[in-house]
Amino acid sequence: MRVIISAGGTGGHIYPALAIINKIKEREPDSEFLYIGTHNRMEKEIVPKYGIPFETIEIYGFYRKQIWKNFKTLKCFWNGYSKCKKMIKQFKPDVVIGVGGYVTGPVLYAAHKCGIKTFIHEQNSVPGVSNLFLSKFVTKIGVSFKSSMKEFPEYKTIFTGNPCSENALKAKPVDKETLGLSPNKKLVLLVMGSLGSTKVNERLERTMSLFNGKDYEILYVTGKESWEEMKKKKFPKNVKLVPYIDGLSGVMKVTDVMVSRAGASTLSEIIALKIPSILIPSPYVPNNHQFKNAMDLVEKNAAILIEEKDLKGDIIVRNIDSLFHDSKKVSEMKRNLTELSVPNSAEKIYNILKEMVNLK
Repeated sequence: MRVIISAGGTGGHIYPALAIINKIKEREPDSEFLYIGTHNRMEKEIVPKYGIPFETIEIYGFYRKQIWKNFKTLKCFWNGYSKCKKMIKQFKPDVVIGVGGYVTGPVLYAAHKCGIKTFIHEQNSVPGVSNLFLSKFVTKIGVSFKSSMKEFPEYKTIFTGNPCSENALKAKPVDKETLGLSPNKKLVLLVMGSLGSTKVNERLERTMSLFNGKDYEILYVTGKESWEEMKKKKFPKNVKLVPYIDGLSGVMKVTDVMVSRAGASTLSEIIALKIPSILIPSPYVPNNHQFKNAMDLVEKNAAILIEEKDLKGDIIVRNIDSLFHDSKKVSEMKRNLTELSVPNSAEKIYNILKEMVNLK
């Protein structure tokens, strides 16, 4: 299979794209790929490390407040569209895949105009602008949340789950001692994203002293941007700070409770691994989509929600303690997470792509 794939901006788009690539490689080792990303976002650093041919286009998202800047956005869209048409005609893909981010707009639209089969995947419960635009033109659409199916044309939308879930299930559990943790104590994994959030870390820092004397340990992933400041602070002995963990899924496999943002890929891993969680959605994302992602779990009694504005006093400690002391509640959470799980998401997406390519 010859595949052009595009996703950009955040790990929540890039890692599902890589999971799809890995599944295609697993099933068809001779497949060839071209990844098209933005010229100035994190995919430029991440994707080439995996040995995947990588090309860029200059593209920007639409500005909601500074409207005049959209003239440049539109110009870049059409320039990117023209460049993508040339790349498509040269590469001759069997299928073109978009996995989120505004870079996918010109790539998938060019593929549509070239008569190539197309597939997009939406990770969030609230679809992004690019996927809503592309939904009119693409061949098939995959979604991570059943609640977002109503946002797309019914006849070509399929509930696939998030392909990151398969990677999480395949991950090797870490040895807790390599992280300076006790192998015999329960573990709370507290992580606010790869970069972290200064505001939420400031609030959480004041809470850490309340964990002193608890019979469980906290692995607190501060994020790279907050690390230098946070490591100067004094924390209880059972709180271990690290700036970042590469391969977080392996740690999640030995985690008893997770405190996390509500990005779509993180939630897919929480669901796949059936981890009781306390979700603190980022209020700084478009369309408040992390809150809506979280509510998909909360409404099914599969997670606990705390909004960032409510991070006061001992609210985090009380909720963690409630999970450790209420086995019935934890069992119900895990049972509900099982019902939400799509353990073979990447496989489902591969089968959709294969069927599309075989249909002439």
